[in-house]
Amino acid sequence: MQDFDPTDPKNAAAMQHVRALLEYIGDDPDREGLQDTPKRVLAAFGEYFSGYLEDPREHLEKTFEEVCGYDEVVLVSDIEVHSHCEHHLAPFVGKAHVAYIPNGRVVGLSKLARVVDVYAKRLQVQEKLTMQIAHVIEEVLQPAGVAVIIQCRHFCMCYRGVKKANSWTTTSKLTGAFLNNPSSRLELFDLIAMNKD
Repeated sequence: MQDFDPTDPKNAAAMQHVRALLEYIGDDPDREGLQDTPKRVLAAFGEYFSGYLEDPREHLEKTFEEVCGYDEVVLVSDIEVHSHCEHHLAPFVGKAHVAYIPNGRVVGLSKLARVVDVYAKRLQVQEKLTMQIAHVIEEVLQPAGVAVIIQCRHFCMCYRGVKKANSWTTTSKLTGAFLNNPSSRLELFDLIAMNKD
């Protein structure tokens, strides 16, 4: 990530908006503890929303074909998810399980986690996040099947509104063999459960 430049006109204007929000909530943006808050907020936003600057397809383009014909489930489970809901700008956090069945080629395991990060580091709805991850893997790798399961706690639900702090939201998208073949689906769920022991 590039260093934040407070003299850039776009950044300077955005910092004024942050100052206005600090005044809106009833605080004094000129007091000692808040003087650098606009700069810090925008620098943090650059990190939180860095996914807008990346193309997730680039992480999936380098693949390997020398895998002795491997055509069973590849699962990366418990990938940390840190995102922000587009409705309240509140964080939601949890984990993703991403699986695919190769069709002649595999991708580096870390690349699946990077794809999750690219989409998570944008303003999101969990349902859309789930679909985006599945679609890009299917589009680029063209595997026999893709499965994406995401489980998150949403701060917009935990600490405002209904205030249900222990609620988890689970979303899933299954394609190909995971959708049409019950044995592949059962294997996926068994593998996810196995990692909990």
